[in-house]
Amino acid sequence: MEETISLQDLFKTLKKRLLLIILTTIIAITVSGVVSFLYLTPIYQSSTQILVNQEKVDISTLNSQDIQTNLQLINTYNVIIKSPAILSKVIEQLDLNTTPAALTNQITVKNEQNSQVVNITVQDANPNVAVDIANTTATVFQEEIKKLMKVDNVSILTPALLGENPTPVKPDPMLNMAIAAVIGLMLGVGIAFLLEYLDTTMKTEQDIEEILNLPILGLISTISDKEIQQTMVQMPQRRKR
Repeated sequence: MEETISLQDLFKTLKKRLLLIILTTIIAITVSGVVSFLYLTPIYQSSTQILVNQEKVDISTLNSQDIQTNLQLINTYNVIIKSPAILSKVIEQLDLNTTPAALTNQITVKNEQNSQVVNITVQDANPNVAVDIANTTATVFQEEIKKLMKVDNVSILTPALLGENPTPVKPDPMLNMAIAAVIGLMLGVGIAFLLEYLDTTMKTEQDIEEILNLPILGLISTISDKEIQQTMVQMPQRRKR
């Protein structure tokens, strides 16, 4: 019985504060939309792919042992690509106003599982700059790896290209607004229950029993204005009788 009453109280509280919950959710969505569309800087992404071979030979001539050797080198190459030895030359060639440490945060190097293909992904507020950084990083790495490791086993498989209508990868306004809606809803529900908890006014006979620790002997029903008017009209008629 207590669980039923608690559940009823739960829905009563939500129904009572429904306007507050809806308003909080709408405000959260609106704020998220305004920030996403007007204040967050769009970030564009561009990628290039390089192929790691044991040496510069035709791909069709590679055997399984060569591929395994190349796979063991890829983790080392992933670190070298984002090293200052490579990125400082990229900055110099493109005349970028940044540092190798800052540029590292813009570059992601990843290879597919059991694959000799390495993806170099760059994010920047300018789509043209993102393409230039990706291609230049691949080119510089291809040249510098010959000096650093005395090998010539890197080929550029797919250069980065600028699309006709590049679209930013972030922010995603719709996703941000959806997350804001959930947060706003949770916040509204939390505020609703907090207000209900802080409200110490007595609303029901159960509240009086809990506070006074006395049983309820009787209740006075609420009389509406319409019932009072009907009673006033009927009183003269009864007197005439």
